[in-house]
This record gives sequence, C-alpha cells and structure tokens, in this order.
Amino acid sequence: MEELPEYAERVLEVTELIPPGRVMTYGDVAEWLGEGGPRQVGRVMALYGGGVPWWRVVRADGTLLPGHELDALARYRTEGTPLREAPRSAEGHVPRLDMKRARWDGEGAHT
Repeated sequence: MEELPEYAERVLEVTELIPPGRVMTYGDVAEWLGEGGPRQVGRVMALYGGGVPWWRVVRADGTLLPGHELDALARYRTEGTPLREAPRSAEGHVPRLDMKRARWDGEGAHT
C-alpha cells in the first residue's frame, strides 16, 4: 500500500477525533492543524478520506457533499447529527447540517 503524505495522515487523524453527531469544516481542520487551508483539506478527503468518517468534515454552509448526500444523510441521522430541514423550494429537499449545533471545536480531543 502506498504511504500517505504526512499532511494527509494528520488530516485523517483529526477526522477520526470528531465525535459521532458532530462535524468540523474543512477550514476548521486546517486551523486545528495550523497548516494548509480548506482546499487542501478537501483534496486530502477526496483522495484518502474513504477509510475515515468523511461525513464529519463538511462545507462551512452546512450543505451536504454533492453526490454523497443520501449516504451522508443516513449517517447523520444514525449518529443524531443536528440537521435543518430544507425548505420546499430547495432542490431535492435535502436538509443541511445545523452548523450552530453540530460544529465541534475540538474540545476534549486528545492528540
């Protein structure tokens, strides 16, 4: 198996710290690490995130990952992640994450 770049390993380690029912944004993860930015974290997740709870690293606006909405939504519901129901005008009526309640600041994490 190919060895992961060091930055990717650190992003995935942070992802594994996020408790069920909580989320961090791509920018939150970069800030936690003190390195990179949202795009770099997103790239790591796209390339290597399949083996970690990828649904817990999200866009800052709370929209679900395009193409993975139903899978992520099922996981959020199982974990009890706070959601905001979509208005009827929203395409597909897919809920968004309730970022005020779901966002995790890393409190209590041990690295």
